[in-house]
Amino acid sequence: MGMEILLVDDSEADLMILKNILSDYTITTAHNGLEAIEILDSNKGIEMMILDLVMPRMNGFEVLTKIQKNPELYDISTIILTNSDELDNEIRGLDLGAVDYVRKPLNFQSLRKRIEIHTRLRAASRILSQHNVLLEATVQERTQELAITRNITISALVKLLEVRNLEASNHVLRTQQMMKALCTHLSTKEHYRSIFTAEYITELYDTAPLHDIGKVGIPDYILLKPGKLTKEEFEIMKMHTTFGVEALKYDINAVASFSFLKTAVNIIGDHHERFDGTGYPTGLSGKSISLPGRLMSIIDVYDALVSERIYKPPFDHVTSLNILKEGRGTQFDPDLLDAFLEISDLIYQIIINSTLI
Repeated sequence: MGMEILLVDDSEADLMILKNILSDYTITTAHNGLEAIEILDSNKGIEMMILDLVMPRMNGFEVLTKIQKNPELYDISTIILTNSDELDNEIRGLDLGAVDYVRKPLNFQSLRKRIEIHTRLRAASRILSQHNVLLEATVQERTQELAITRNITISALVKLLEVRNLEASNHVLRTQQMMKALCTHLSTKEHYRSIFTAEYITELYDTAPLHDIGKVGIPDYILLKPGKLTKEEFEIMKMHTTFGVEALKYDINAVASFSFLKTAVNIIGDHHERFDGTGYPTGLSGKSISLPGRLMSIIDVYDALVSERIYKPPFDHVTSLNILKEGRGTQFDPDLLDAFLEISDLIYQIIINSTLI
């Protein structure tokens, strides 16, 4: 047979019996635990070990302990040899990672049957591992395809706004970069460290461009109006948050199940809520406003301030920051606004760099 077995026993007579019983296998022998470890370290072809527990120069328990500490030897199936009155040794050996035991005096059929069983188990395990590798590769491929499809969809939705000239130049790029910068900064703070994982920061970065997709449902005479909106017009304008949320919530169960969709809905629906509860569309206040919405509120207002819009010229960076400060605790979450102000130099560089693109 192809499998190589290591026999470890300080009894030459027992080794001879084992070799005769297993003459159709490739056999390697060791007379103590120390010799067994040396052989295992140098011979990577050994798949199974039959191990006596009571030996000089490193006993079987010590061998099992060393195997547990060496990831390269995890895959070896170890059958321990015990005497009929050594129940405690059997249990201890199994606790240390042995897969089975055989009692002395050796029974030919019992030993052969146990080896056959564990040989089949190893073969099944290898097949399962191969299937898992293929499955993981397939999952990664499908995940990549979904990510690409998702990003294309986001890009297409955002371009609907750009085609209608509803957003300032590089608005999407700036808001994404500001979102990433702010979240990365928050991740260094103890209170937010567990929240802003790398995966969540990426999710917020990817969903930030969707915050105003609902504007495609607002008439041009309101969106492109150069002057102040009337009360009636502003009520219609406020509906862009609801339009955006409804565009994504085709299946409420899907939104609840997928973190990406939930984050996108929060950003779209909550970025015009105010910390004091006077915002829209639902008048949420404080921490009842979703975290993505509270983040996007600061970023969106700042970008609107420093950008030229059809109804206003751009404000400079310092003036824009001062306006944000006026909204601390009323319009904006104080903690998040403070964090934004702490990286104001980096935010300014994002604005400057965007004008060079």
